[in-house]
Amino acid sequence: MARPKQFDPEHALDAAMDAFWRKGYAATSAQDLVDSTGLGRGSLYNTFVSKHRLFEEVLRRYEEQWTTRQEAILEGPEAVRERIRAVMMTVVDEETAAQDGRRGCLAVNAAVELAGLDADVTRLVRRIFGRVEEALYGALARAQRDGEIDADKDPRALAQFVLNAMYGLRVLGKTADRHTLTGIVDTTLAAL
Repeated sequence: MARPKQFDPEHALDAAMDAFWRKGYAATSAQDLVDSTGLGRGSLYNTFVSKHRLFEEVLRRYEEQWTTRQEAILEGPEAVRERIRAVMMTVVDEETAAQDGRRGCLAVNAAVELAGLDADVTRLVRRIFGRVEEALYGALARAQRDGEIDADKDPRALAQFVLNAMYGLRVLGKTADRHTLTGIVDTTLAAL
């Protein structure tokens, strides 16, 4: 009879997510993962098979938590510019929060480090980016139907523009101050 798992896999994923987020995929060692999760190497690898598989699971968990939250904001009842501002200001807040440091977005970090080099990670990151783009597109298309956005603007192109600005905030957020990041949000919203 198989022994039941003696740990919470979701807690282990969250702890591994933190380790990968702090150091990146390549720089996170097996020992870092053991230390962060509190699991022995055997338990870690029996559950997640490999560091790469664990990273894939971490990206899926990130998508489940962070992307779902962004979609919920973008589906809200407020005016579209308010919803987009809320999502973008969440990015600014996260990037300028002293307690977390400037970690960026795990999906953006994965894209910068591994996209184009690792087909599985590239696929997962594309899916995350695609979901956010679709949520932006849906919000902007509804806003256009409701007269909030000019009828002559392409809601798909606007969604991609906002997505680019959002992820640009993640990269610039590693070094830029809050005033600069907020200015980018304001300029992006004015372009809608």
